[in-house]
Amino acid sequence: MFCNMEKWVEIRREVLTGEFSKRAACKKHKIHWDTLQRILAYPEPPDYQRKEPARKPKIGEFVPIIHEILRSDQEVHRKQQHTAKRIFQRLRAEYQYTGGYTGVKEVVRAWHQGHQEVFLPLAHPPGEAQVDFGQADVVLRGETTRVAMFAMTLPYSDAIFVQVFPRECTEAFLEGHRRAFEFFGGVPRRISYDNSKIAVAKITGSREREVTREFLRLESHHLFEHHFCLVRRPNEKGHVERLLDFARANFLVPLPRTDALGALNERLTEDCRRDQDRVLRGKSGSKSQLLAEERGSMLPLPKEMFEARRVVPGQANSLSLVRFDTNDYSVPTACAHHAITIVAGVDEVRLICDDRLVAKHPRHWGREQVTCNPLHYLALLERKPGGFACAKPLENWELPESFWVLRRRLEAERDAEGTREFIKVLLLLHHAGPEELGRAIDYALGIGVMDAAAVRLILEHRREQPVKLFRLDGRPQLADVVVEPPCLDTYRTLMSEN
Repeated sequence: MFCNMEKWVEIRREVLTGEFSKRAACKKHKIHWDTLQRILAYPEPPDYQRKEPARKPKIGEFVPIIHEILRSDQEVHRKQQHTAKRIFQRLRAEYQYTGGYTGVKEVVRAWHQGHQEVFLPLAHPPGEAQVDFGQADVVLRGETTRVAMFAMTLPYSDAIFVQVFPRECTEAFLEGHRRAFEFFGGVPRRISYDNSKIAVAKITGSREREVTREFLRLESHHLFEHHFCLVRRPNEKGHVERLLDFARANFLVPLPRTDALGALNERLTEDCRRDQDRVLRGKSGSKSQLLAEERGSMLPLPKEMFEARRVVPGQANSLSLVRFDTNDYSVPTACAHHAITIVAGVDEVRLICDDRLVAKHPRHWGREQVTCNPLHYLALLERKPGGFACAKPLENWELPESFWVLRRRLEAERDAEGTREFIKVLLLLHHAGPEELGRAIDYALGIGVMDAAAVRLILEHRREQPVKLFRLDGRPQLADVVVEPPCLDTYRTLMSEN
């Protein structure tokens, strides 16, 4: 095929301007008459097109087999689909293919190009949001830790809000929404999700979902409308997918070092706020300007704060421990063997027995850990003082030194009875903090008394407010008020009769 553009132009100029005849041009440039006719017909060389695909004698008969393998891969997890190399190996081992790898690779590439999905550009009206979780690594208390990364984005303004949590769970999902709504200053009218089990209890149709109770509670409190993507169609919320990658690359590189996720989340909030200063291609203003405009299309924040928590039933065992999320939390021994309602948030676990809040503990995100409050076991130890020395809930109990001085003196003077008396002193911690009770013990030791009743009396005395004298200075209206003394004759009569 003649395709030298400079020669093409030269031949056209010589013939069409009359400088050479057609026959002379063919002789000069050594081209066929049909080629000259094509050059004169087109100002530039036309694209070459084969009437039929080039024959590939070795791979040709194996193309249907390759296509069938690739079609069957559509029902398999993407990480276990055939590569071109694996197909080549199978053709040689199972079908006696004698051709080369390049031919197989070209057939596979052509098939994928013809079967790639095409997406429709979507318009994003103001007041809509997308939510997703991702993963990221942080250095938490000196150790590299994998955390869950919650993200909510507003496609209209391109604003983003991200937070990290120890794990992707109901509490983190709910708390992430609460913080995002406060950050954006409103509630999106419509939010798109994937089909996470946190929100979806059951898929009942193409778009129909049976949602979880906690998701319904979130939706009812904030009044937004939900939208769930089709199964295996994450492109329906591609905006949040892209911005998750953006946040991970720009907010968490290099790996942030922190002693608490709360401090890291404060920094991420500021990163999201600074990101709103950017002006994106094709946008009419900065992210912050578009967000201010978008708030007019959002729902107002509810007057009452939403409580991001999960409620599950539990049972206190014989050790007065309640298991939740593989970890054990203590309750008062009076609640042992009782049914317990567990109210779990991101930072705290509350335990309720017979409609009473009986215990609160910081949330532990590890596994198979035990969290005890020593006060929960003091009533039991009062009945069984012999177990005081080896009681596990009392291990590493940090109390002021005066407590241990009192214990040593009591046990030195009264032996086992001294331990029981010391436990009675510890029971006063139900009414006073360690520092306040420690000061009362210091005073008791200073005056030489060492029993619970004396320490309690000192504690109550220190809490009493001194009587303030009532002065008439500055109150002239009270100067003429006369208070008659009471008549005590009746009391004198009673006393004389005795």
